[in-house]
Amino acid sequence: MGVSNNITAVLNFIALLASIPIIVAGIWLASKPDNECIHNFRWPVVIVGILILLVSLAGFVGAYWNKQGLLALYLFAMAILIAVLLIILVFAFIVTRQDGSYDVPDRGYKEYRLDGFSAWLRNHVTSSGSWDKIRSCLADSNVCIKLTQDYITADQFFSSHISPLQSGCCKPPTVCGYNYVNPILWVNPTNPTGDPDCYLWNNDQNQLCYNCNACKAGLLGNLRQEWRKANIILIVAVVVLIWVYLIACSAFKNAQTEDLFRRYKQGWV
Repeated sequence: MGVSNNITAVLNFIALLASIPIIVAGIWLASKPDNECIHNFRWPVVIVGILILLVSLAGFVGAYWNKQGLLALYLFAMAILIAVLLIILVFAFIVTRQDGSYDVPDRGYKEYRLDGFSAWLRNHVTSSGSWDKIRSCLADSNVCIKLTQDYITADQFFSSHISPLQSGCCKPPTVCGYNYVNPILWVNPTNPTGDPDCYLWNNDQNQLCYNCNACKAGLLGNLRQEWRKANIILIVAVVVLIWVYLIACSAFKNAQTEDLFRRYKQGWV
């Protein structure tokens, strides 16, 4: 029984370590400018990671000090948390499967169409009720001001690989034909009817293209990129957690069998 408990303790320590990249991925997502403005997207991964860490710690303590009740509670709670993490992964993959980007001639960056993203993202992120708060938050951030520090000439800017959020919110759509002054100052459009967003562009730093569909699409493009990167870390962590959990279940079952056999030999059963 001691061997089984030692195995379970070691496995729970591994599970505890596996929770750290989950927490780190969640903090990384929460620190991004777009997620800072979308509060519902910020903390679910961090919360699940912290819960897995605490449950793994409880499993480690239960195995090391032979607390069978705590081990049973650990196995139950860990199963639920792994299931929740799998649901988050599958859901994130489904809603980020569609990519609304398209190439622009003679540009290093891409531009984005709102209808190229999943309906769920459009409805929950860019609906009129949500967008007013998001727009104000983006205007208060330095996501666009930063471009003026990084790029000076038009050639530098046109060959850059700016983020989807910056592409959609900080400049007018290329089809409008605006002339470049600096990354957030554009004048004299040659094709103002090329896109409805052409009329919404404003050189006021508090407005820019924050009212544009291109900005909403750029926000969704940012979310898609970030969640796709985070999903890689989460998938690896989930695989490790499932492997640890299955072996821990087997070790716990063996420990119970050994305990029952020991009690039988001693005449307790």
